[in-house]
Amino acid sequence: MAKQPGLDGRSRDDNGQTRAKNGNTRIDTLREIYGNDFAEGMRGDAHLSTLLERTGSSSLSEYLRNKDN
Repeated sequence: MAKQPGLDGRSRDDNGQTRAKNGNTRIDTLREIYGNDFAEGMRGDAHLSTLLERTGSSSLSEYLRNKDN
């Protein structure tokens, strides 16, 4: 199966799943994708894992779904 582009330009794994963002991805990197208002109040050099821990989210997808609630 050829790899197809996935969410945000990420590739899909062989089983069709989109690869998850790594917990050590920096917030400023995610702001390049999701906009400058992503994770307001967090420093740019903080990591995704810190954001998820502080918000009680288990994944970036869950955080994005729940951030406006």
